[in-house]
Amino acid sequence: MAHRLLVRRIWTFSVKDIRRLPPTSTTAATTTASSSFSTSLQSATTRVSFLSPSRTLPRALPHTSRREVSFNVQDNEDFTERVINSELPVLIDFHAQWCGPCKILGPRLEKAVAKQKGRVAMAKVDIDDHTDLAIEYGVSAVPTVIAMRGGDVVDHFVGIKNDDELDSFVSKIIGQ
Repeated sequence: MAHRLLVRRIWTFSVKDIRRLPPTSTTAATTTASSSFSTSLQSATTRVSFLSPSRTLPRALPHTSRREVSFNVQDNEDFTERVINSELPVLIDFHAQWCGPCKILGPRLEKAVAKQKGRVAMAKVDIDDHTDLAIEYGVSAVPTVIAMRGGDVVDHFVGIKNDDELDSFVSKIIGQ
């Protein structure tokens, strides 16, 4: 979506914006003409000069160093690799798109995990997409959060908890 907005902004210069661009040798000749044809010709030549290699454009957009707190599980292999084989403790948030309490708990849980600054990971599993994982881990209601360390389930809870309870749950999982 950001790419579409960027492309739209680049290609939708108004005539007013184009007239503010510095004239080149080809646009200087077209600006002296006073017909409406010259305006369309000027914008066409300006677009060409905008795309010419002589104009320097930034190579990349600025990148922030924000590290993702959580990740969505893609399939069983991804779950095995990123959750069961993880060196960090992992909280697994079993949720569903249609679940109201899940939409409340998810951001709170991510905030509690973010406070630990990389000492714990968080996996999100949509039970509608990964029913087999939900059945394997005995998930009968959502939201359900399961904590794993070294591939073993160490704790879990079902339902919503307040921020203090979530912070103490996460701290207990990482051993503080």
